[in-house]
Amino acid sequence: MYIVVATNNQDKLKEILTFLEDLSSLDVDVLSLSQFPEIKKIDEDGLTFEENAKKKSEITAEVTKLLSISDDSGLEVDYLNGQPGVLSARFAGAGCTYADNNKKLLPLLEGVPFEKRTARFRCTVAISQPGKDTIITEGKIEGHIATEEFGDYGFGYDPVFIPINHNKTFAELGTTLKNEISHRAEAFTKAKALLLEIISKV
Repeated sequence: MYIVVATNNQDKLKEILTFLEDLSSLDVDVLSLSQFPEIKKIDEDGLTFEENAKKKSEITAEVTKLLSISDDSGLEVDYLNGQPGVLSARFAGAGCTYADNNKKLLPLLEGVPFEKRTARFRCTVAISQPGKDTIITEGKIEGHIATEEFGDYGFGYDPVFIPINHNKTFAELGTTLKNEISHRAEAFTKAKALLLEIISKV
């Protein structure tokens, strides 16, 4: 059986493959979008994480005729009324880097006290099969935004996000711990349980 991970983000793909790696023992091959050049870049123009995740997984399932899984995720900062939200990946503009996004975010919170720097990472996963309804799972983790970037691990907003019950950023805590407590870990743990149900019926 094949499962296609519908993302072109190599950092995100690496994390997702970690969550799904034990499926290989069930004779499941996890494929990446790069193996299907006929699928062009899918515009993430939805107003919600769910809309974007569904669009990516449904288009991929339709083109490949295979079970497809995708996620859309982002950072919501309460002081900024939920920004950057669905625009998290391109907060600083088209073609921006992770560093560009963090450099735009931090000045917007300059002088804001820690207790008002509340934020969360949110992740929505979509599982699509040809001819069937898409299944959705979600995960989130609450936290705060640091006053500057800390740490060398991870990607995206990891250097500025301090998860709840910790005093270090994701980028300081390291990949192993992040992948145990993150929004994506929660969403994909739920998704994997559903994938196992699907696999058992094949």
